[in-house]
Amino acid sequence: MFESLGFEDVTPIAASVVLGLGLGLAYGILAQRSAFCLRRSLVGPWYECLPALGTWVMALAFAIAGTRLAVAVGLVSFEEHRFLSPNFPIASALLGGALFGAGMILSGGCASRLTVLVGTGNLRSLVVLLVFAVTAHAVMKGALAPLRETLGAIMISGGDSVALTALPGREAWPLGLAFFALLFALRSGAPVSHLVMAGAIGLLVPVGWVGTGFVLFDDFDPLPLQSMGFTGPMADTLFWAIAATSIPAGFGTGLAAGVVAGSLAAALWAGEFRWRSLESPRQTGRYLTGGVMMGVGGVLAGGCTVGAGLSGVSTASLAALLALAAMTVTARVSGLFLAAR
Repeated sequence: MFESLGFEDVTPIAASVVLGLGLGLAYGILAQRSAFCLRRSLVGPWYECLPALGTWVMALAFAIAGTRLAVAVGLVSFEEHRFLSPNFPIASALLGGALFGAGMILSGGCASRLTVLVGTGNLRSLVVLLVFAVTAHAVMKGALAPLRETLGAIMISGGDSVALTALPGREAWPLGLAFFALLFALRSGAPVSHLVMAGAIGLLVPVGWVGTGFVLFDDFDPLPLQSMGFTGPMADTLFWAIAATSIPAGFGTGLAAGVVAGSLAAALWAGEFRWRSLESPRQTGRYLTGGVMMGVGGVLAGGCTVGAGLSGVSTASLAALLALAAMTVTARVSGLFLAAR
């Protein structure tokens, strides 16, 4: 569609930066005001976690519903997307999800939450994000790439059954998941304002899919099909920051910058901007360890709680569902273990 929009001096990749920036600004504002974070819903007694979990699940419901609608009307297709690869990367999904889940407990937040916190003046989050981005890039293209390749070779050939939509009932499965997620969210006790903002966060996912897969699609200069997520974007942003003359900015760079800017604006508007830093060597070691674990886990699992969670599950990918389940279970167990110490 991009070639029909009449842009003569703008390339698809340049336009994707603007798209990412817009989505990031919206996410940063909404996530800062609603304290949107999966980790918050997994640490502490269940009765205290339910409102935060309901908020996150509401976003999942809208992400799935919006994405399935986009698929139904032909705006986007995931047939060749990595989330629906015919070979099921079971080792990467399980180990990556487990590492990411434990890592976000150690570091005080998942990658998306840490990005939002940077905008509120949290220097701890900035340090962890730098470690996260360096580690993720090392797993993708650097010294740790052999680990990714070795684990990625452990696969189960699933044929067409790598997606929920390949099961009998097809679209009924993801839509049913969205329906039960919505019911849970509405009964979770979460504030209505948080649920509304979470629903808007969820809708950013199909907007990202349609934006990169339809609006900016160009046969002569194709863009990768992508949406909300923070593992690849943070690594890409770091690489662009140190090699901008060789590597152009893309969707992920705009997304990361937009989230920080949106969160900063929301924090300043609410009077919640505060400088915060690391408090002790012990805390520093724990946070940095968590950042490394999330960097490795995010790449292996195919994304973070937003990338593999909201965006990945919206594609009806079984691998994304498995990764999200591993993140959730490991995070809960890790939180209980730390609380007992």
